[in-house]
Amino acid sequence: QVQLVESGGGEVQAGGSLRLSCTASGGIDRIHAMGWYRQGAREEREMVALLLEGGRTVYSESVKGRFTISGNVVDTSYNAERTVFLEMSSLKPDDSDVYFCNLNFDRSRVNLESWGQGTQVTVSS
Repeated sequence: QVQLVESGGGEVQAGGSLRLSCTASGGIDRIHAMGWYRQGAREEREMVALLLEGGRTVYSESVKGRFTISGNVVDTSYNAERTVFLEMSSLKPDDSDVYFCNLNFDRSRVNLESWGQGTQVTVSS
């Protein structure tokens, strides 16, 4: 079973920076996308940044130019760990949310999705 372990997050003042990391381990044949979503109370989960197979990155318009996603999603070893990082800078109070790591992958030719437990990011004004 794939496990996603998130770290980072916490509280920072507006204009500050934080770094999130997410490590996936378990049986993974191929990763299509790995990245971060966020969700506040009574809101739909919003895509923040994704690292796609092939190295392309996708960002929400609200974080472009402030957040950077990086990492390794290419390792072809079945039980290898893959880690992505989200560097968040120029943080705003509107960035305060629970951030969830997401993994879209294949195992035995079946497409699956996995979510992390979430990590709280709080930006104070």
